[in-house]
Amino acid sequence: MFPANVYIERRKRLRKQVQTGLILFLGNEESPMNYPDNQYSFRQDSSFLYFFGLDFPFLAAVIDIDQGKEVVFGDDLTVDDIIWTGPQPALREKCQKVGISETASLDQLPMILKKAVEQERKIHFLPQYRPENVLKIEQLLGIQPAAIQLRSVPLIKAVVAQRSIKTKDEIAEITAAIDISYGMQTMAMKMSKPGIYEREVAGAMEGIALSLGSRLSFPTIFSVHGETLHNHYYGNIMKQGDIAVNDSGAESALHYASDITRTIPVSGKFSQRQKEIYTIVLNAQEKAIEAIKPGVEFRDIHRLGCTVLASGLKELGLMKGNVEEAVDAGAHTLFFQCGLGHMMGLDVHDMEGLGEDYVGYTDTIKRNPEFGWRSLRLGKALEADFVITVEPGIYFIGELIDRWKAKKKNSQYINYDAVEKYRGFGGIRIEDDVLVTENSHRVLGRKIPKTIDEVEDMSSC
Repeated sequence: MFPANVYIERRKRLRKQVQTGLILFLGNEESPMNYPDNQYSFRQDSSFLYFFGLDFPFLAAVIDIDQGKEVVFGDDLTVDDIIWTGPQPALREKCQKVGISETASLDQLPMILKKAVEQERKIHFLPQYRPENVLKIEQLLGIQPAAIQLRSVPLIKAVVAQRSIKTKDEIAEITAAIDISYGMQTMAMKMSKPGIYEREVAGAMEGIALSLGSRLSFPTIFSVHGETLHNHYYGNIMKQGDIAVNDSGAESALHYASDITRTIPVSGKFSQRQKEIYTIVLNAQEKAIEAIKPGVEFRDIHRLGCTVLASGLKELGLMKGNVEEAVDAGAHTLFFQCGLGHMMGLDVHDMEGLGEDYVGYTDTIKRNPEFGWRSLRLGKALEADFVITVEPGIYFIGELIDRWKAKKKNSQYINYDAVEKYRGFGGIRIEDDVLVTENSHRVLGRKIPKTIDEVEDMSSC
């Protein structure tokens, strides 16, 4: 964990922003796979980690702004527990390390909240993404599940405002996670050969993370069917001429995430057609990264990336007509269906559980509801010390091509005869994690092979 003063200052700022009432934080519990004693690997709630730093289950916390009190609720292990877990420091001892002096048993939490409800005090809490915590809120506060996600907007905005701005220590944690990604990505480039199952590479990458005391920051996407954007199937045997999209990440010791994508030629060399598409995607990523600086709206950078993609596709004969008009019409979304990037931090899609529109948009900068555009998770103006991803791609999705072609959708901008020749091509994505600096930007972490020559050199090792 960070030093105690870090958590003390975070909670102090939160109290100042929220101003009055109680703030309730629920930590996560163990989650069984198929019976109680066979559990998924524990992952603490990210906001609980951010404000309290306590990385173990069955905790809750209350910040009483009006009375200036901060209490962590939990229970020390029994002797029966210790048989299975080994000896652990007392809860009070752990809490002192994050600047909390008052602790209480979990069974005292309902009484404290009941009293606050009876006094008609404001109780703030964040949206809940785990069903067991939704039920806890219902039991503790008498709020129906459907209404739970609609509460505490001031707290959501306060948490988003804090967690969006990364400190030097947080940036160092993200960089450490990217350094693990370097090993995962370069190993995948060396290992990907004809005759190898995707699962062999995916498993080896997770092994690297585990061997370094880390874990995956999200389920790895490693597939020769890169046109399926979140493809978690690893059962294909890689063949000569295939390209594999490797979208993967690790967590640092304090659970900060990396999220890196490279596209790998299974044969060690890209074909000419693959090089042409790869070059377009790389150019779009580089142009987008160059445009990053404080004050620039990310939706404008997304549009820039889309325009570069469309221009390259026009040069190949896959698109036609006026590029700006084509992008305005959404014609490029036949090839690029998702957003250019998202916030990064303790969550790989940082704070997404609090609501994407609170994280990536504002009261005046709203999400575009059109296909392709609506998948952009971040649209608002960038600020110094944001960490974001930049991940353009080109994907040839057969079902989408069929549907658009049958309707002659955007036929004034799309050369469907040429597009047919790319059926079965797959997809290409390139992604890096970028820090917004005071006046510009910086790509974080050890440089991972990205140009055609660099990727081919590493893949041929």
